[in-house]
Amino acid sequence: MQNQLLVLFLFLGCTSIFAQGKDRIISNDSLKSETIDPLRPAKAAFYSAVLPGLGQIYNKKYWKLPLVYGAIGTSAYFYIDNQKNYNLYRNEYKNRLEGKKSDSEFLAGLSESQLITAQKGYQRNRDLSALCMVGFYVLNIIDANVDAALSQFNVNENLAFKPTLNKNEITSENNLGFALNYTF
Repeated sequence: MQNQLLVLFLFLGCTSIFAQGKDRIISNDSLKSETIDPLRPAKAAFYSAVLPGLGQIYNKKYWKLPLVYGAIGTSAYFYIDNQKNYNLYRNEYKNRLEGKKSDSEFLAGLSESQLITAQKGYQRNRDLSALCMVGFYVLNIIDANVDAALSQFNVNENLAFKPTLNKNEITSENNLGFALNYTF
C-alpha cells in the first residue's frame, strides 16, 4: 500500500512537470545600450604622451588645456631661468679661479663661498623645476587616461544614490537614510 502511494505520488509529480506550457514571451529590451570603446583610455593616454594636452582635446575637456600648458610652461620657464643663473655664477667662479676680473659690480662683491652657495641653490632649483616639468607631463597623461575611462560610465538619473528623509508613520519622526534607486 505504501509503495502504491509512492508510485501514485511520483506519477502525479511527473504529469505536472509535463503539463507546463512551452509558451515563452520574450519582451524587447527597452534600454538603449551605448557602445563602449575599450581602447579609448589608451588612445587618450597615447595622444597626451605625443603632445601634452592632445588627450584632453580627444576627451573634449578643452578647459584643461590652459592648466596643462600653464603647469608645464611654468616649470620650463623656471628651469631655463635657474639654468641661466647657475651658469652665470658658475662662470664667475671659474673666472675667479683663472684670475680674471668680473665685469659685474654685484658679482665682484661676492666671495667665493657665496658663489658656490648660489650655484648649489640654482642647481637645486633647476633640478626641482625639471622634476616638476616631468611630473606635470606624467600627470597630464594620467589625467587623459582616467578621464577617458570615467567618461564611459553610466551616470544618468536612472541610477542614483541619494540621502533620503522618510517620515515614520508610527512615531511621526523623521528618519534619515540612504536610498539606492534604479528606474527602468
